[in-house]
Amino acid sequence: MSTAETIVSAAEAASLFEDLASFPALLLAVSGGPDSTALMVLAARWRKARKNGPALIAVTVDHGLRKESAAEARAVAKLARQLGIQHRTLRWTGAKPKTGLPRAARVARYRLLAAAARKAGAPAILTAHTLDDQAETVLIRMSRGSGLTGLAGMQRVSALPGDAGGRGEPPRLVRPFLDIPKARLIATLKAAKVPFAEDPSNHDPRFTRARLRGLMPILAAEGLDAARLALLARRLARAEAALAAAAAAALCQLAAKPGERGILAFDRSGFLALPGEIAQRVLGRAIDAAGDEGPVELGKLEVLCTALNAAAADPKARFRRSLAGALVSLTPRTVTVERAPARRRRTLTTRRAAASGGGQKPLD
Repeated sequence: MSTAETIVSAAEAASLFEDLASFPALLLAVSGGPDSTALMVLAARWRKARKNGPALIAVTVDHGLRKESAAEARAVAKLARQLGIQHRTLRWTGAKPKTGLPRAARVARYRLLAAAARKAGAPAILTAHTLDDQAETVLIRMSRGSGLTGLAGMQRVSALPGDAGGRGEPPRLVRPFLDIPKARLIATLKAAKVPFAEDPSNHDPRFTRARLRGLMPILAAEGLDAARLALLARRLARAEAALAAAAAAALCQLAAKPGERGILAFDRSGFLALPGEIAQRVLGRAIDAAGDEGPVELGKLEVLCTALNAAAADPKARFRRSLAGALVSLTPRTVTVERAPARRRRTLTTRRAAASGGGQKPLD
């Protein structure tokens, strides 16, 4: 048996879950595939070996996209009973989109998991993302031109992606297997004679992740295997943390206290003296705080920063541009960020033919 296929021992499993021991409950996202089945098995073994610890609730989300999914959910429920832990099956109901299906399914899955975690009083949702998943995520984000934040990959503990809905403090996502190769989880299940399902969509070339997964053996032959990609993600995560801290410090140093309308004003010379990456992050944070249209997109932020720097070359230049619901202005002394004025809605006004040439014209 190769090193990659060495089973996950009870002691190693305990080290993966031990920082979660004080939680009242943990929700396990279990689809029935090898990774999530291993998550349920190893978490159950860890909890059974402890005198005290969190309640474990396994949740299977049946997306209703494959005819086998209902049977797979029943199989997970059966195994959960054998392991002595609770299980619930949640279903994604309603119409399914014809395009962007993987993303829509992911959003629905996390929304359902978040609701179940709140109901169970579980502060954390555990998923079975592996070293292989981390490598594929880095490749996907690289192919889409992600910045440093995206290339840092998934973190062991993170916020729920998107808007999971609900009130109060949202549960956190915990990924205990990020440093574990998938082959080791499969070897662990086979050694214990625990069956698992195989989702054919994992190899469906219609999906980006599946196509990149097919390339992994070729990349590995050139030295770019999952471990190397995961190592890259860890190093970039370290750099990301340092840059985020520097941006936070610069924001505190340069920004005056928000005014009555929440205006953030930065000293112009101090802001323009910042390294480009730090200045861009400071501006992005300010836009996210002042705007009301969600997180600013990196590409659009880069365009805005380029235009701002070009205008700043002229000490007398004025600059006003809106992005993500925020208005960025440049004056001889400051760079300010505030909530952008409400956009005017287009209306249709009927004019007489003699006055307008006939027909209806939208007015801004």
